[in-house]
Amino acid sequence: MGGRRLRWPAGLLVSTLACLLFVPSPASAGISDEQRLAERFAPVVALVHQDTECGPGEPYQPSDVDAFLGNESVALRGPWDRDDLVKIAPTTDDLSKGLAGYHLDFPGNPLKPGCDYELWARVATAGTPPTVYAHLATETGRNDRLALQYWFYYPFNDYNNKHESDWETVQLVFAAQDAAEALTQQPVEVGYSQHEGVEVARWGDPKLELVDGTHPVVRVASGSHANYYDAALFLGRSSQQGFGCDDTRTPADSVRPAVKLIPSDPAAARAALPWIAYEGRWGQREQAFYNGPTGPGTKERWTNPISFEEEHGRDRSYAVPAGGLLGTTATDFFCSGVADGSDVVRKLADDPTPLLIGAGLLILVVSYLIRRTSWRPTAPLRLARRRAGGQVLAAAARMYVSRWTLFVPIGLVVIPAFLLAGALQSLIVGTPRIAGIAAGGEAGGLRVTVAALVSYVIVGIVIVAVLGATTRALVEIDAEREVGPRRAYQLSSAHWRRVVGALLVSTILVALLSLTIVLLPVAIALIVAFALFVPVVELEGESAPGALRRSAQLVRHQILKVAALLALSILLATAVGPLLGTLMILATNAPFPLANVIAGLTFAFLMPYVALTMAYVYFDTLVREQLRRLEPAAPPTLPAELVS
Repeated sequence: MGGRRLRWPAGLLVSTLACLLFVPSPASAGISDEQRLAERFAPVVALVHQDTECGPGEPYQPSDVDAFLGNESVALRGPWDRDDLVKIAPTTDDLSKGLAGYHLDFPGNPLKPGCDYELWARVATAGTPPTVYAHLATETGRNDRLALQYWFYYPFNDYNNKHESDWETVQLVFAAQDAAEALTQQPVEVGYSQHEGVEVARWGDPKLELVDGTHPVVRVASGSHANYYDAALFLGRSSQQGFGCDDTRTPADSVRPAVKLIPSDPAAARAALPWIAYEGRWGQREQAFYNGPTGPGTKERWTNPISFEEEHGRDRSYAVPAGGLLGTTATDFFCSGVADGSDVVRKLADDPTPLLIGAGLLILVVSYLIRRTSWRPTAPLRLARRRAGGQVLAAAARMYVSRWTLFVPIGLVVIPAFLLAGALQSLIVGTPRIAGIAAGGEAGGLRVTVAALVSYVIVGIVIVAVLGATTRALVEIDAEREVGPRRAYQLSSAHWRRVVGALLVSTILVALLSLTIVLLPVAIALIVAFALFVPVVELEGESAPGALRRSAQLVRHQILKVAALLALSILLATAVGPLLGTLMILATNAPFPLANVIAGLTFAFLMPYVALTMAYVYFDTLVREQLRRLEPAAPPTLPAELVS
């Protein structure tokens, strides 16, 4: 008992002293409320999963700035010259001096990044947790609103505008004057930074996903780190939306970053995190949009968080449709086109010499080919004649234009094929379970492969049907017999098994050779050699294997000419429609699905022209083969039937 009585007063004394010593001051109480508020609403970050090092996906996590400050591989450079070295391994205290016009420099070239930054960042951040910086911001004249900002730092931006370092923001707005009041309520709205703009949502909006009722889920676009509410492929056509495509699609890795507070009081903020005063750039100085960004304290949203969101906020982002009436060729073309174009611009900025030389050589080759060939006379009738490459293209164009009411309906058969292929793709990929096969993981990959094969077979069969019907119609026109779309398909249907058989055999051969990589040139040569199998089957009645052999015999003496015309035909059929759709996306506010419809219709309209081109090529090679046997010294072209 006595021992207990002795310990009790001592314990009471210690407790009393502790309370007296650690009673929070008003300033520390404010910071404590700020920290509690920041922790309560800290976002959950969904990063696109990366399966392999340096492969597709997001390799960078929201990082702790301290992992890169004091790092011997980081340099601080001055404003006088690009290579003006000020210090190796700058510290947070070095950056506290402001240093406007200075910039940090990481090891690597942002215009030619390769995998350098990913490997370097992985080493630099080893042992540090993912981190987000929270800051409560107010705006003069807007005392009715309080902004809770979360700043994310990424060591590299691997988007179309590649640059060292990247700062992104998520902002929650409260109808409160301070953190203590905000702790008693829910946010009014949320804003996710996306390039130079921001997408907003009311608290409780269906698109805003929450974890545990208070933590917003932020889906980060791979490479650009733009923040989105949904998992999709988003298309942007402005500086605010970003120019190109942002991918936030699953699978994704869920990350809950540690929260570091940047106090709302400027002096306290500089004391806690001195680098917040840095006014220079956080990455290598480069031209235009390849320049490293400035930090949070220099941004408009830092000092005017409410008005910035009101002026630049929008209520939605535009996702590329996963399916659609006639596929996604236009939007796919836009995404890849912008990415490829950005690569060209970036390489020009880094070293323009190789690209300029390549472009010059390409122009010379194309100019030579255009001038080398003959374009007139066109002579679309009397099919059995030799024609130069230009005459083949001109004859096909003249025939198509003169009989467009015949050929357009023949080509429109492609549209139901697109619709059927799209429906089957959705069924195969989207159904939760098919024959016990799940929709995710490796099974999901198998489903995608099967869906692609099914689509190829359906569309491929219809395309060769268009080729066959067009060839038959052309022959009937040359023989001065009446023919319509139905009659053309009736004539070509007699050999449909042989045509489909030749298609499948050639596809399997080319696919097997392509898989070896080493034999890819052989596979390409076979594509050219088999280019005429449809008119061979239709007009010579060959079996499937026989048609492939016969096509190769006809092509072998004209392989370069056939290859050029085939490549041009494929380019015309596959690129013109998506290009028109892309121009529509850029020049108008038309819905993205409409652009894809335009692309699909254009493909359907152009397929008969491609078929006409290959039919004229067939007759050209056929006549040349016969004349080689009969008259080895025959003139290179036959006299034209019509001069035009």
